[in-house]
Amino acid sequence: MLFLQRIPRLLRWIFSVVILLLLTMTICRILFYIQYNPPQKAFSGSAFILGFRFDARIACIVGLAIMLLNAIPFLNPFKNAAAKKIWNILLPLIFTVLILFYFIDFYHFDYLHQRLNATVLNYLEDAGISFNMMWQTYPLIKVGIAIAVLLLLARFLFARLLGGYLQKDSFYKRKGIAFYIVTFFILGGFIFGKIGQFPLRWSDAFTLSDDFKANLALNPFQSFFSTLSFRNSTYDAKKVKEYYPLMAKYLAVQQPDSIQLNYERKYTVADSIGNKPNVVLVICESFSAYKSSMYGNPLNTTPYFNELCKNGIFFDRCFTPAYGTARGVWATITGIPDVESPSTASRNPNAVNQHTIINDFKGYNNYYFLGGSATWANIRGLLTNNINGLHLYEEQDYKAAKIDVWGISDKNLFLEANKVLKEQTKPFFAIIQTADNHRPYTIPKEDEAVFKRVSFSTDSLKKFGFESNEEMNAFRYTDFSYQQFMEAAKKEKYFDNTIFVFIGDHGIRGNAGDMFPKSWTEQGLTCEHVPLLFYAPKLLQPKRINEVCSQADILPTVASLVKTNYRNTTFGRNLFDTVPALQYKSILPKENFSFIIDHDAKTVGLISNQYYFLKNLKTGKENFVSMINNDPVQKTPATDSIKNYLSHLTDAYYETAKYLLLNNKKK
Repeated sequence: MLFLQRIPRLLRWIFSVVILLLLTMTICRILFYIQYNPPQKAFSGSAFILGFRFDARIACIVGLAIMLLNAIPFLNPFKNAAAKKIWNILLPLIFTVLILFYFIDFYHFDYLHQRLNATVLNYLEDAGISFNMMWQTYPLIKVGIAIAVLLLLARFLFARLLGGYLQKDSFYKRKGIAFYIVTFFILGGFIFGKIGQFPLRWSDAFTLSDDFKANLALNPFQSFFSTLSFRNSTYDAKKVKEYYPLMAKYLAVQQPDSIQLNYERKYTVADSIGNKPNVVLVICESFSAYKSSMYGNPLNTTPYFNELCKNGIFFDRCFTPAYGTARGVWATITGIPDVESPSTASRNPNAVNQHTIINDFKGYNNYYFLGGSATWANIRGLLTNNINGLHLYEEQDYKAAKIDVWGISDKNLFLEANKVLKEQTKPFFAIIQTADNHRPYTIPKEDEAVFKRVSFSTDSLKKFGFESNEEMNAFRYTDFSYQQFMEAAKKEKYFDNTIFVFIGDHGIRGNAGDMFPKSWTEQGLTCEHVPLLFYAPKLLQPKRINEVCSQADILPTVASLVKTNYRNTTFGRNLFDTVPALQYKSILPKENFSFIIDHDAKTVGLISNQYYFLKNLKTGKENFVSMINNDPVQKTPATDSIKNYLSHLTDAYYETAKYLLLNNKKK
């Protein structure tokens, strides 16, 4: 007790306010649980503990703000008697806003089964209709009376709380700077929310792998302000319905429904209970096609991977829908181009609920290995909330030491993953996400004796796509890591019955020189052009395929290779399907397309085997270029028809992607 009296009265008052706010939010969470907990669902202590951490963040933000404001003598009630009136008004208002948020959140969940988020602001566009709906649905008068009563109660409690501390004697006459420093770090620690590189984020709620538990844990302030920048992330329902017939035909939807907007396709195989190959999907950091050996780059940066491609099924015209690792992971797992802008879909709490074909691999154990932290880009929410029974391995789960900001080295990541996979007795679907081919281009000292750096002149580097020898050697180290992994895997029993899939998360913008037509460089396709390899020497016959394909096609293709029944609700297709996508009359040959969105240039477009059509989202300016040579596309009735068709399909693809980002929910 004497120790507490040594703490400055101001700090004791602040902690009392924080505790009162925290207690209020805890009571609100209990009421939420009582009202909405599904029947027979057990109490979730983990959801309440995580929820307490979210609440503590909000309460401590208020506490830290009070502490900083009281550094101004005029606002410090312990130095200026007039400041008492200010705080006796301000704190009850803060409390009332908190209670108002919880009331809105309560009924928002009742109406939409989602915690409060910033899209609620969109209802202000039709304020009259929205108010009438609420007036006719909810007891607004009772809610208003309750808030008024709580405001009066808060006024009484906060006034009495501050008055009590003002009347106490200050036994500790020193300034107590140490107490203020400690308090600052305590409040700051709770605001950061966790120990590690990244702070507590909304996506951590979805590590609970249960939608209700995640919703129970969330704090309405956290969910609202986390989604504030996404409040306009929506779609034009009229346009989506307008383009539905075209997209339904293009995607070969089996039961078209333009009212319910059904995009589901179900695929069954005759021998779905036979041998089940394992799957190892490697998402390769910045695996830019034109920088690699498979396309004839004279620097020969990936000789080992080039040999793998000669002995597997290699798609040499694969494109990612967008640039960026988070967008690449998103498209691979969901089959939807990440058209969210300017941020990524993985950061949008409204898009975190996604169906993925991975869950159709029945009887498989699911693994995800990355050398760093899954908190990056909120990717944890996408993974743990949507992949059933996922075993997620991060930097703290390995024996290997962290070498830089991205975690452990790619070589050690592969070897650590191999240690886990070789012990498996059931079929598995494993994803390994690399990171070393990325600044700061770290090459571990432990590998310097085996991996030998090389050096080229600046002119040669620039000519063949590299900015520096550091970047080029990091690209080569990736190839070295692939070799270490595959040589280790070949020694294990699982190897012969495993399909290895390698796909770049994205490319790197740069000059492809004479290796590709000029349009690949001028239109920035080097950002999205990546290698795609399916490698399984005992299961697949080698072949090099020149057809255009997309990152979104990986999961449907893998599902077909392992002969599993699956449900596709997005854009991907089976690359080995003998029935291609929609043919446009008789003008276009039977082929498929790859959708591209360039978030920097603000363009969307479609790539065919012969053409690339793109349009600017702001200006509407269109471009139509050749994918096979440097000649301008000749203007003829035939090419005009193709261009018009690709323009129409591009719009349909883009509008449908915006819709599916928010409406591809798992069942």
